Amino acid sequence: MMQYAEGKMLAEIEGGIGLVTFNQPEKRNAMSVGMWQGLVEILDAFEADDEVRVVILTGAGHKAFVSGADISQFEQQRADSNAQADYDRVTSAGRARLAGFAKPVIARIRGFCLGGGLGLAMQADLRIASADAQFGIPAARLGIAYGFDMVSKLVSLVGPAHARTLLYTGQRIDAAEAERIGLVNRTVAEEDLIDTVLDLARTLAENAPLTLRAAKLAVGEAVKVESERNLAAVDAAIAACFDSADYREGRTAFMEKRPPRFLGR
Repeated sequence: MMQYAEGKMLAEIEGGIGLVTFNQPEKRNAMSVGMWQGLVEILDAFEADDEVRVVILTGAGHKAFVSGADISQFEQQRADSNAQADYDRVTSAGRARLAGFAKPVIARIRGFCLGGGLGLAMQADLRIASADAQFGIPAARLGIAYGFDMVSKLVSLVGPAHARTLLYTGQRIDAAEAERIGLVNRTVAEEDLIDTVLDLARTLAENAPLTLRAAKLAVGEAVKVESERNLAAVDAAIAACFDSADYREGRTAFMEKRPPRFLGR
């Protein structure tokens, strides 16, 4: 177990799966500035480690994934628009690192997933929630507003009508409703959450890393406006798959009727 941000961020690797734990359960895992910086360090390490094929994000304890930003820091760091701009500069590195992370990311969600915590979860590729999870964006009840990137991601997942409901009302929805509107991929019983996510992560870890990287890149470009798409990068990722040893391994394993052993090259 590796510790970051004075122990408020934890990281470990097992069986090709990197686990990131937001570890401030006494504050329902609310994100401090230091935790954002710790997230960057963890993702940098996981990106560079070929052993890590997939990453799971989770919150410590049973009460929350991430309940939002650490509101105790608002008076000092987000008191007005100028302070907010400084806060954004400090925390944007973490948001950008997660958004640009090339390997698959799964958010394992139980309890509260609110505000910036929901923003974190939406940056994951897949979201699996326990039946007790609650989702919401309480900005309208705090007098703040979320940036375009987060709102755009919300709209891409649930559409403008549901996005307006969440943003305008500030109300929470349960996991069943979150699944219905497309905010999460799947809802399971609380006691099944860990095993369900681990089974999914193992499936991804066994698949061809270059293929998953190309797929993640292509999906990410597909949801951008046409003028902003980097199709050259998508084409390069596709070519890398066809030129890879893993493609040869996949063909050979299929002919030999055995599971493939992918190396990511």
